[in-house]
Amino acid sequence: MEKQEIQNQTMQAVTAQGGKFRWLAITSLLLAIGAILHLVSPSIGGITPNWTISMYCIAINLTRPTIMQSVGIGLVAGAVNIPTSKAAFPYGNLASELVGAVTCAVLVHLSVNMKVKSLNLRPAVCALLSTLASGFTFITIMKVVLSLTMQVYVYALIPVVLGTAAANTIVTQILYFPAQKLLQSKEVGQ
Repeated sequence: MEKQEIQNQTMQAVTAQGGKFRWLAITSLLLAIGAILHLVSPSIGGITPNWTISMYCIAINLTRPTIMQSVGIGLVAGAVNIPTSKAAFPYGNLASELVGAVTCAVLVHLSVNMKVKSLNLRPAVCALLSTLASGFTFITIMKVVLSLTMQVYVYALIPVVLGTAAANTIVTQILYFPAQKLLQSKEVGQ
């Protein structure tokens, strides 16, 4: 009987320890998926969803990390995007993904209702605003570093950011619910 009690205590300690870092495991998995999709996705009309932003928006919505943890998520996402970027200045991803992840975290921690009836629109709103924040940060850095003209900025880069934001809004909203169901089913099974 004592042996069984010891086993139960050990199991409980392992479960509690694993739960503390579950946000990190979920975020890492989603960022890896985002990096792969970011690398292989073709551009359609000059626009490709930024899968990395979609995935960290899903991760942040699901796990609700602190703002400082979200800074880390943004920096990792930016570093992952550097080798997979199709942009002329990939190092801008470090700053832009940091801004995007923090924007998402702030929105997730706001106590504003983002539901229409029973539909949670927070993932879509987070993706839209995070992509806009990240995208405008990125193209502004690129304009300055590459000395691009204002015409290129306004007529070539801004439309890409707006199109990517629209695509990310849709992709993130659609993918959020299966990810949420998967996470909830794992919680029930523990």
